[in-house]
Amino acid sequence: MTSYLLTNMTWEEVQEALKTVKMAVIPVGAHEQHGPHMIESCDTVLATEMAKKIAERMHPHLLVTPTINMGVSPHHLNFPGTISLKPDTLIAILRDMVRSLKHHGINKFLFLNAHGGNQSTLSVASGVLSEEEAVDIFYAKTTASAKESLKQFIHSPIFGHSCEREVSEALYLAPYLVRPDKLTSGDFCEGGRYKLLRPGKAIQGYYRYEEMTRNGCIGDATKASREIGEQIVTEATENLAEGLREILGLGVEVLKS
Repeated sequence: MTSYLLTNMTWEEVQEALKTVKMAVIPVGAHEQHGPHMIESCDTVLATEMAKKIAERMHPHLLVTPTINMGVSPHHLNFPGTISLKPDTLIAILRDMVRSLKHHGINKFLFLNAHGGNQSTLSVASGVLSEEEAVDIFYAKTTASAKESLKQFIHSPIFGHSCEREVSEALYLAPYLVRPDKLTSGDFCEGGRYKLLRPGKAIQGYYRYEEMTRNGCIGDATKASREIGEQIVTEATENLAEGLREILGLGVEVLKS
């Protein structure tokens, strides 16, 4: 095996893997609208594929669990097909997964998140479950650490959902997520209060996505490319692997394997 993916393993294979596994990676996605040019499982698939990349890079020290394929998405609910969990539901699922894996001897966890709406819940879950279960829990956004690539390739003033970044990642990791003949830019609403509440503003708050965009996407997906996605994913994978190596106390050879 070049990586340990729990969904593809027998119990005997898991038993053997646990001799070297130091952390479980729990991919966390969502099932929500992604505009006219991406399918609704996008975040779940991207979380899964990024987890695989990192597990390959860190083999044999990571075990990738089944992906949580729904997330905290109430702001997307007025677009058809979106399914949203309440924050306490997501935390309850994570609690049961952590407890189960702790029973098998794993005491370190990474929640690898591909949906911005999950991030605040995962922050709370990390603290609460670390205390409750006496384990170490960390969380990260899949490609947020790829700051150099984002600076170089992503120029829309507002991006982050079905935009040139996310579509590029999908074109590299899972092209079937994209409807190439329907690529478009965000159809922004003028005068919406979202402008007062976006990240980086002095005051932030909740707003529904249709208050910001009529077609459910932001940024400009027409500028996406597989090459940009590869650059973003590669940089993020390197940064995440380096951070995990330090957390787990592993030698540099892990990054070169």
